[in-house]
Amino acid sequence: MRFALMTEPQQGLSYEEILALARTAEEEGFEAYFRSDHYASFPGDAGLPTTDTWTTLAGLARETSRIHLGSLVSPVTFRLPGSFAKTVATVDAMSGGGRIELGVGIGWNELEHQQLGLPFPPVGKRFEMLEEQLELFRGFWQEPDGWNHEGRHWQVTGSRFAPRPLHGDGRPGPYLILGGNGKPRALALTARYADEYNLSSARPGSWAEPAEGLKRACQEIGRDPDEIVRSAMTGVLVAANDAELHDRVRELLVMFGGADEETEHWLEERRSRWIIGTPEQALERIAQFEAGGVQRLMLQDFLPRDLEMVRFIGREILPRR
Repeated sequence: MRFALMTEPQQGLSYEEILALARTAEEEGFEAYFRSDHYASFPGDAGLPTTDTWTTLAGLARETSRIHLGSLVSPVTFRLPGSFAKTVATVDAMSGGGRIELGVGIGWNELEHQQLGLPFPPVGKRFEMLEEQLELFRGFWQEPDGWNHEGRHWQVTGSRFAPRPLHGDGRPGPYLILGGNGKPRALALTARYADEYNLSSARPGSWAEPAEGLKRACQEIGRDPDEIVRSAMTGVLVAANDAELHDRVRELLVMFGGADEETEHWLEERRSRWIIGTPEQALERIAQFEAGGVQRLMLQDFLPRDLEMVRFIGREILPRR
């Protein structure tokens, strides 16, 4: 099993706090650090400071040395494909090449679009835009100079693109991730364009049905489905003992606006799907995900200022997997 740390900096984190997370994850042996791509602050209080994902990733690229860095996921509605392709390539070059992992999707939070005056088309149109964005990315990063594109949403004439971002194995184009709930249209795009599919809010066994869908989508275009990494994003909340765990639950409830008396209910509702509890309980849940076909876990950390929990995972869990 491989592990990445995934955080939600729109919870009001400064760049210095994001950097501390990435550096701690690197020191503790996580293979990648991901951040969400949101402009509205949630969960918890609205109106907290939020930072741009790719601006902060550029900084992290210069201030870390080994860990992979990426977004889960960047909505197609936030950035024009051509300028976004250039941004990703620039951040990759700043990292030394091959450390950037790009997660993209259709977006879902209409409020943050309204707050910044960003168009938020219907879901069908956003899927069309995502498919064309992926086609443009392939052209910018892999086609010879002079490439043209006449699409429904964007047109390109005589493209010239340098520098080109690198995949971790040296191929042109960054490592590309699509994610969601395993619907057929997203799986078909994954088969055509991506290196990995990430199931969000997953629980053990969630990959059974999507795996069959991904296999069929790959067979239709002649691709080996084993080329595509199956990953899952799940919450993480671990501690050395039950008392420490309950303290961390209370911290989360305060952040989410809950009350102390909700602690037990909140905990029980998540025990069936999160990596939660003592190291032994966490390892048991990880084994269940692995038995269900998951190859990489994105540990979604909703206590991003609690660096000791990240260190605890690196010390007590990762070495035992």
